[in-house]
Amino acid sequence: MFAKHLWAACVAVTLTAAFAPVCEAQYSTDWIANTYGTNATRVGNVARSMWVAPEGVIYTASMWDENEGGVALYQNAQSLGSIGAHADFQGGAITGNATSLFVAMQFNSTYGSGKVGRYNRTSRARDLLISVSNTTTERLADVVTGLATAGSLLYASDFPGNRVRVFTTTGVWQRDIGIAGPGALAVDAAGNLWVAQKSTGNVVEFGPSGDRRNTIQLGSSERPSSLFFDSQTAQLMIGDSGPDMNIKLYNVAGTPFFTGTFGVKGGYLNTVTGLKGQVGDKRFTRVDGIGKDSGGMLYVLNNPWGGSWDLGRDGGTDIHAYDGRGNLRWKLQSLNFEGNGVPDSGSDAALFYGGTNVYAGTAGGVFVANTVDPITYPSDPRINLADHERGEHFAQLAYVNGHRILVAASQNPDTFYFFHFNAQSGYIAIPDATLPGTAFNTTARVRDGFCLDSKGDIWVGLDKTNVISHYPLAGFDATGKPIWGSPKTWPIPRTISQLTRIVYLPESDTMILAQGITGNTDWTAVGSRVEVYHGWLAGNTGAPNPVITISAANAKSITASGNYLFAGYVHTVPNIDAFNLTTGKLDTTLINSNPNAVYVGNDVDSMYGLRSYRRANGEYVVTKDNYNGSNLVVYRWTPGMTASVAASTAATSASVTKAMLASPFGSNY
Repeated sequence: MFAKHLWAACVAVTLTAAFAPVCEAQYSTDWIANTYGTNATRVGNVARSMWVAPEGVIYTASMWDENEGGVALYQNAQSLGSIGAHADFQGGAITGNATSLFVAMQFNSTYGSGKVGRYNRTSRARDLLISVSNTTTERLADVVTGLATAGSLLYASDFPGNRVRVFTTTGVWQRDIGIAGPGALAVDAAGNLWVAQKSTGNVVEFGPSGDRRNTIQLGSSERPSSLFFDSQTAQLMIGDSGPDMNIKLYNVAGTPFFTGTFGVKGGYLNTVTGLKGQVGDKRFTRVDGIGKDSGGMLYVLNNPWGGSWDLGRDGGTDIHAYDGRGNLRWKLQSLNFEGNGVPDSGSDAALFYGGTNVYAGTAGGVFVANTVDPITYPSDPRINLADHERGEHFAQLAYVNGHRILVAASQNPDTFYFFHFNAQSGYIAIPDATLPGTAFNTTARVRDGFCLDSKGDIWVGLDKTNVISHYPLAGFDATGKPIWGSPKTWPIPRTISQLTRIVYLPESDTMILAQGITGNTDWTAVGSRVEVYHGWLAGNTGAPNPVITISAANAKSITASGNYLFAGYVHTVPNIDAFNLTTGKLDTTLINSNPNAVYVGNDVDSMYGLRSYRRANGEYVVTKDNYNGSNLVVYRWTPGMTASVAASTAATSASVTKAMLASPFGSNY
């Protein structure tokens, strides 16, 4: 349920079944992109590997979690807390036994990289550090790429060393097994070791003494990213992040032979069981973890595509649990960190687009789709490890004449990437040119503001040009790719000493320009002066009216729609101020009124972390990046609405969302 806040202007009346307060304004606080909404119950961020204990406790390893330890624990679809600090672990490998947990450690200035930490499962304290690799200076890439235990032995893949190292679980080295590019590991009932070679599509068997035996050749395009030996069925389960996006099953009692698959072939890219990009039951993304408990429950960890150079620090967690008959029982999802969600005007805000994901619903909502297709578009900047940005998870979106245009950028960007959609590609965002880039005859960075307006036009302030450039949308080609015309430019008004944000509202021909902080080297900050020009294209470019004064400190992100400008702050409070674009006055402040139901985080730590949209019924939908809670906060506010009307509006919104989920796109591409 929404956590409803009655603003200070409400008449103080006790709520009963028969009476509702009369309010000047009412809004609701909600969240999406995480199964749970409070800090204590939320699903942790960016699970990249998983181990399941026999009793059904799930352990996941993450490279980063802002508000808890990097190893998260779950059981029966509930959080059990975490282990370690938020940046202790690399995230790429984890395993355990009855007493201990073994986890690949992140680079540490004291002991470097290539280490495995042993943690006591009861006390949750680290009691041993094991050196696995001679590579001790790697700060980003995975060094230890696989872990497994069997009896008193620990197996660890030393990827740069091209070997699997065998230790006792007390850390005493036993022997090395040479193999190129080792990854995920599993040990079968006979003590044979299975090693995934992800880049070549092979899974290689070694006997208990280290002698090389059989090789399962999946194919050069397949990517075995996780292994699990199922002792209940005597089968090796191979998680694939290649084109099949499913789990392969092999009988390995002797010469291995294929017995079947689990999951839809093609996963979320399959076009027979859903739209391309649409996630769902057995429509997996890259399968990075497989486990089973003693009761026969199967757990599958997906790692949603996206995350760029930092190995998914900005990605998500997606765990599916299945009973012994393969029926989906529950999901745990945390599908956003340091990203935003744009209310989609094409669905009247029933859908929300991030830089890589699509969401919908209320009270946690649902993960609708992943818009990255790494098979068709391997050079997509959102998955380019060489890209200089940090994960393009911040979106701007326009819906124009049945076409959607997506812009994806990083936390504090000076480069923006453009994507389009068409019917054949479903939810997949098709990469276009970098903007600004060759398509706009410039390589200048964006340092003075960027805006994709609701009509698909581009407004941009290129560094050191001292002008605002407007690229009008000219139309779309036969594939749905947008085409922009030649730019028109205006000099930055002299009353703006350092332009940092541009927001243009074409419905009212309103230009909003935000000044930075004079003398501040942080070009991403928003200062106290925001100029509003009504009738910009009509010629009113010299007389701002009103001028909004942001009196609160540390403004970081602004967004506007309808007749309101919304401002969020960094290093201070999570509140969002709503300024009237006609009067310039602060009309209300959106706060968290019910922390027992919704955790809204600490602040907005990103330039474009706030997004807003005014729905057809007059309701404002404002979303906030909540990197603390690995979710998106959603405020719904209708100025002047009474409680009874607000309840009716919420019911209508839920009905529309349900209809959109039944047919998310229709003809709206």
